[in-house]
Amino acid sequence: MGLEMYLDLFSQPCRSVYIFARKNNIPFDFKKISLLKGEQYGKDFGQINVLRKVPAIRDGDFCLAESIAIMMYLAEKYHTPDHWYPAELQKRARVNEYLSWQHNVMRTYGSKVFWLKFMIPKIMKIEVPKEKMDAALEDLDGSLKLLEEKFLQDRPFIAGNKISLADLVAIVEVMQPVGAGLDVFEGRPKLRAWKERVRAAIGAELFDEAHQGILEIADIGQHVDASQLEIFKPKVLRLFL
Repeated sequence: MGLEMYLDLFSQPCRSVYIFARKNNIPFDFKKISLLKGEQYGKDFGQINVLRKVPAIRDGDFCLAESIAIMMYLAEKYHTPDHWYPAELQKRARVNEYLSWQHNVMRTYGSKVFWLKFMIPKIMKIEVPKEKMDAALEDLDGSLKLLEEKFLQDRPFIAGNKISLADLVAIVEVMQPVGAGLDVFEGRPKLRAWKERVRAAIGAELFDEAHQGILEIADIGQHVDASQLEIFKPKVLRLFL
């Protein structure tokens, strides 16, 4: 049995794992798990990941969840180029610093804006109070400033002159609110230039392929059965409203 990856490319962490594997020519069997359809709650997937989250992988008899753990595992197993997760102590520490920080900041605020600006009003048909939207945009703006001023500074990439896991994890989160129609790069030339460097380092074709779904979600959303989201409604409202 080869490497199986359970993914939904609407998910930021899934995109990072997908891009990392494709860019490094790691062979895998793509197993689509539709989050909007609730397929993560199916019996079969529960045997892969009891956490009921994607991404997840199965490598023979070994199952693993959490995107960063997965990418570190793949980097070690497939001996990917050192720049992704550097062996040099301080460069690796710089990557780890960003990966440790981003969970409750960049990921949280980018996701919140995506839900408040698109999923809740456009798909779930629930009005979002202006003060909630304004606060979410303010939080996202603060996190983007920290990405620029603390983590990027004057370097081409977060850990130096080459792309790393930190940049990959960062870019998929930054692109999530873009899918909701927010131009996060407006007025941020440093961030825009970094995004273009990351896109070039990944390869424009792969970058665009991985983000195609999220950037076209406005069109895709017209065909989403809103009743499928009822199972998520209490949790969504608790988290975001």
